[in-house]
Order: sequence, then C-alpha cells, then structure tokens
Amino acid sequence: MNSEIKTALILGIAIAAGLGILGGVFSSLDQETQSTMASDTNSLKLDKFGFKKAPDLVGIANYLNTTPEELAEKMKDKVILYDIWTYSCINCIRTLPFITAWDEKYSDQGLLIIGIHSPEFEFEKDVENVKLAVSKYGIQYPVVLDNDKQTWDAFENRYWPRKYIADHEGYLRYDHIGEGGYQETEKVIQNLLKERSDSLGMQVATAEKLVNIDEFEHSWLRSPELYFGYDFAVGRNQLGSPEGFQPNQDVTYSIPESKQLHNFYLNGTWKNLKGSMKLVSDIGSILLPYSGKEVNIVTANEADLQIFIDEEIIDSSIAGKDVGTNGRVHVHHDGLYNIVNSERSEQHLLQILIDDPGFEIFTFTFG
Repeated sequence: MNSEIKTALILGIAIAAGLGILGGVFSSLDQETQSTMASDTNSLKLDKFGFKKAPDLVGIANYLNTTPEELAEKMKDKVILYDIWTYSCINCIRTLPFITAWDEKYSDQGLLIIGIHSPEFEFEKDVENVKLAVSKYGIQYPVVLDNDKQTWDAFENRYWPRKYIADHEGYLRYDHIGEGGYQETEKVIQNLLKERSDSLGMQVATAEKLVNIDEFEHSWLRSPELYFGYDFAVGRNQLGSPEGFQPNQDVTYSIPESKQLHNFYLNGTWKNLKGSMKLVSDIGSILLPYSGKEVNIVTANEADLQIFIDEEIIDSSIAGKDVGTNGRVHVHHDGLYNIVNSERSEQHLLQILIDDPGFEIFTFTFG
C-alpha cells in the first residue's frame, strides 16, 4: 500500500472518529435538552381557567377561635378547607372527628380549616349555643357564624354538611356533599399542600398515611328525616294525626287506630310553629313507627322525657347515649339528642312521653 493511500486511510479514520465523538456529544446534548423540557413541563403552573375563586366570607355575625383581622391574615397563601355545617345536624356531627384530626395533622403544613356555621333552626343562631358545641366537639380552628346564610349563598350551597377546598391561590379545587369521602378528601389536602410548598419554594414534609377513624355505617332501610315545623314540612309532610298542620295555631291532636311506617303522631295540645311544634298542654306524647338503627331528636327548652319501644320502656341494649335509667332523657340545652342506638336496622314503634309544657321539637333523624 503506497504512502498516499495510507495517508488517505488514516485521514478517513480520523474524520470518522471525530464524527462519532461529535455525534455522541450532540446526542447527549439532545437528551439533556429533552430532559430539561420535560422538567420545564412538569414545573409549569396548572391552568386554572376552569376553576372559580372561593367567595369572601360575608354577613358574619360572630367569630369563634379567631378575630376578623387574625382570620384575614391566616388565610393568606393557605390551603383552606371550608366546612359548612350546623351543630344540631347529625350528618355534620359525624364528619367532625375527621375534620378536627386533619386540623391537628396538617395545620402546621399550610392547611387552614374554617367552619362556616350556617344554621337550619333559629336556636342555632345563638352564639352561646354554638360555643358549647365548639367546645363539646373539640374544635380549635376558626368558626364563623353565618346566621343569615349570606356566605352559604355566596358558595351557592344547598346542603349540610358540605366541604370545599381552595388551593393557596384561592381557587376552589374540591367539593364534597354530605358524609363520607374522607380518604379522597384527605388525599386532596395532601396534594394541594404539596402543590403549595412547590409553588412557594418551601420544604414541607407532608404525611403519607391517612387519618384512621371508623366511619359511621348507615343502614339502607331507615326512615327519612321528619320535620315538625309547618314550613319545613312542605312537600315532605309525615304528620299522621288527622288534625294535620295548622300554622300558628294551638291544636289538640289525637292518635288514630291505624298507623303508617315513617309517619309521626301527636297526643296533647301543640302550638304549630314555622320550624317546630311546642307542647302547650301539661303532658303530651309522640308516636312513631320507624325503621333504622339510630334515632335522634332535635329539641329546645328544658324537659323530662321517657322513651318506650313497642310499648315497653326502652331496653338499655338499644338505648341512645342520651338516655339514662328507666328510659329517661333530660333535655336541657337546645340541640340534638340520641335516643335509640342499635347494632342493625330494625322496625319498631317509638313512643316519647313528655311531662313539661314548653318542650319544643324540630325533627327526627335516623341512621
């Protein structure tokens, strides 16, 4: 092989090697560029065009566990869970162990819980009543009294309870009606807290494990909620006494021989009010054929009651937590009382005897 050919071969090999090295460099650069683009894509802010901003808290009558100024400051850059509730609502009460646990677990990671207390009944507007409930259920987060439901309307809400979660920029990112959905809700809290820490450049260690609390199991066969107020009963009238509702009148009721499941019957003289009935006579009674494993009543004014099931004093095995010895219940604050609590759904005839005029009853609820 002559020297010219050798020189050409050596030059060709050198060029090929050079091209290979350059190809490897460019390939490496291309991969690095693709990795950077993926990283940039992941760090892009979420397009929140389709999300609404949380409305302002308006028409607030009282602030518990906070002041207006302190709350406004706390809300800045926080993930906020708005809990719309009322203290005599059994469905609301069942959610509180989860909400208070989330407050304890995530409040130092950027979560702020605000309880929006929107009353169903007049007595729930009393700030002293709400204070008692806040203390009873161990609520340490801010609670605002939305007595005229202006904030309720601002959220376009129609349900108790209801949870909304807003991200740290104030956009509503989650909405849950009623009980349940606790794991899903907590995962949303965790994700939004992570989103917040990334956005604000913070190093916050978020918990992976979820709160472990037993959830109330509803019975499928249960009576619907029953209302004693003539205004509340419109479209869902379950009063079985033949005298019926007579707005703002004192009515002497009777109990017919034939009774229907899920209907309540009155004996004695009762004043018909917009949201309740109030006993006028010295004694009175309520009869209810019901289905369910739990029975609650919402009442006002002090009175002594006695509970019977199937014409016998209620047995301690199914007596609710507010029932004492001999089936007695002393109602002394305005709110909810648990009178029946059995392990499974059953049908029974419930009777409540009342010895005190002035006793006021608003509703039956079931589980």
